[in-house]
Amino acid sequence: MKRTFVISVLMLAGLAGKAQQDAQFSQYMFNGIYINPAYAGYKEELNVHSFYRSQWTGIKRAPVTMSVAVDAIANNRKVGLALQIANDRVGAQSTLSGYVNYAYRIKMSGDESSRLAFGIGAGLMQLGLDGSLLEPGEVDDAYIPAGMQSTVLPDARAGVYYSNNRVYAGFSVDNLVARYFDTNEGRNLLVPVPRPHYYLTAGALIPLSQDVQLKPSFLLKDDRGGPTNLDVNAFMLLNERLWLGVSYRTSVSLYSKDYLNKSLQKTNSMVGLVEVFASERWRIGYAYDYSLSSLRTYSGGSHEISLGFYLKSRNVRMTSPRYF
Repeated sequence: MKRTFVISVLMLAGLAGKAQQDAQFSQYMFNGIYINPAYAGYKEELNVHSFYRSQWTGIKRAPVTMSVAVDAIANNRKVGLALQIANDRVGAQSTLSGYVNYAYRIKMSGDESSRLAFGIGAGLMQLGLDGSLLEPGEVDDAYIPAGMQSTVLPDARAGVYYSNNRVYAGFSVDNLVARYFDTNEGRNLLVPVPRPHYYLTAGALIPLSQDVQLKPSFLLKDDRGGPTNLDVNAFMLLNERLWLGVSYRTSVSLYSKDYLNKSLQKTNSMVGLVEVFASERWRIGYAYDYSLSSLRTYSGGSHEISLGFYLKSRNVRMTSPRYF
């Protein structure tokens, strides 16, 4: 009963549009294309990367997200290209999306280790709401659809990304146009349409010794509706093979949002992460989120697995390492 109550509250928050709607990943720092189209081509070779995330395990119909991205460069490394597909489910809601991303990469130094990229992405998203998965408060509840409702909308995203061998910074926004193409008129659809989400991120790689490097970073997320979220991350890179790290996720008050419930808890979770280069082409990552809010009473935490594959040996990249 308690688990059903919790997930019902989460679903109602999504329907009201007061919570951030984008799928959440804890390992985004290992492939920035999921939050910024200007990241396309950063690794300067053809690679495939995928995520699987099971959030709030133990809660019925909690979020489950799967995503895959293919990334490459073209035109003498001046252009980055990426294709990404994602499927996100939470409660009765579902989102299937696909984007084609393009980044124009400007050389900022003579050795080409420093680049400023401007990126855009365009795609489609299929939004759905399955009424059969909702539990009505009364018989013949008029606000709950009898079956599956869905709509397909075009969308766009944009961003800018700067990086060299030691620092990076990026700003991006997605869900730019979907709400302007909402075709709900006259159809009485309850399917929520995502609002724009804004991402600001930066980080650095600090050598501590020949085989140990420290990578601090942060990610600020906001949708001008729900709470502003902040991730603070710290990683160690050991012998260019193993990443070990922790993240702290919380909400922050950057500007007034008087409409938000004052009782909302700010602390969200602590995350432990590990990524290993299993071979010169394969890398495998895992993240575990431990909730710091009252949600931990109902949830066994969140699990996330990532898998990456380089089509060329990673040794080629070590003369100009692309760690971010």
